[in-house]
Amino acid sequence: MGFSQAELAAFLPQLESVTRRAGDIAMAYFRPGARTTATVSYKGGGSPVTEADFAVDRFLFQEMARIAPGAAWLSEESVDTEDRLASDSLVVVDPIDGTLAFTRGDARWSVSVALVVGGRPVAGVIHAPALGETYVGARGLGAFLNASPIRAPQRAEISGAALVAPRAMQDRLAASPQGFVMAPRTPSLALRLADIASGRHDIVVAAPNARDWDIAAADVLLAEAGAMLSEPEGVALTYNRASLARDMLIAAPKSLFDQSLTLAREVVEGKL
Repeated sequence: MGFSQAELAAFLPQLESVTRRAGDIAMAYFRPGARTTATVSYKGGGSPVTEADFAVDRFLFQEMARIAPGAAWLSEESVDTEDRLASDSLVVVDPIDGTLAFTRGDARWSVSVALVVGGRPVAGVIHAPALGETYVGARGLGAFLNASPIRAPQRAEISGAALVAPRAMQDRLAASPQGFVMAPRTPSLALRLADIASGRHDIVVAAPNARDWDIAAADVLLAEAGAMLSEPEGVALTYNRASLARDMLIAAPKSLFDQSLTLAREVVEGKL
C-alpha cells in the first residue's frame, strides 16, 4: 500500500476526521476535574485502562480498515501478533494516551493515530479534545496545530532551553551549567513530543520503555516541523519491528539535536 504525495494529501483529512470522532467517543466519558464515568480496570503492570479506551480502540479499528485498507494494525489496547511484520503498511494507535490523567479529569490526554509505510510514519494525528487542540502532519505536507502551520523554533544555543525530562533526571539536569528551564511534564507522551513542534518547549527526554503507539504520530509531526526524535544512537526510528519497547528518547529542533543527544548520553553514563 504505497502512498503518492497526492494520495497522502487526500488521506490526511480523512485521518484527522476519524481521529476527531474517536476523541468524541472518549469525551463522552471524560469529566473535567473529576473522576471519569468510565469503568476502570488495571493491567498487569498496574497501569489503568478504561471502557473508553476499548470503545475508541474498536471504533478506530473499524474506521482505519475503511480508509487504509490493507494496512496492518497495532494498538495499545489490542492483542499484537507477528502477522503485522509481513505488511509494508501499519496503522499505529494509542486510543487514549495519558489514561491516568483521563481518569482523574486532567485534560492533558490525547488520541494518537499514525500510518507507517516502509518502517516510517508518513501521516499522524494527535487529538487532545479536552484541550481543544489537534496536531496533524504528513510526510512532505508539513505540520499543523488547529489547521495553522507550525515550525519548531531553531534556537542557536542549548543554554536556557525549556526541557522536559523524567522525574528521576530533573534534579541533575536542573543543576547543569546550561541553565535549563524545567518545563511541566504533560502526562501524554504524544502531546509532550508534539509540543516541541509548536515551540512550547525545546527538548524532551523520555525514560526507556515507551512503546511505538506513544510516539509514531509525534515522530512524523516533529520531522515535518523541523525537529528530530531518536534513541541515544541518534538515527531515525524504525517502526513495525517485533519489539515495541524503546530506549531513552530524545526530541529537539534540528538546531539543538546534536547537543541534546550529547546531554542525554551524559545522563545515561552518569557524567551529569
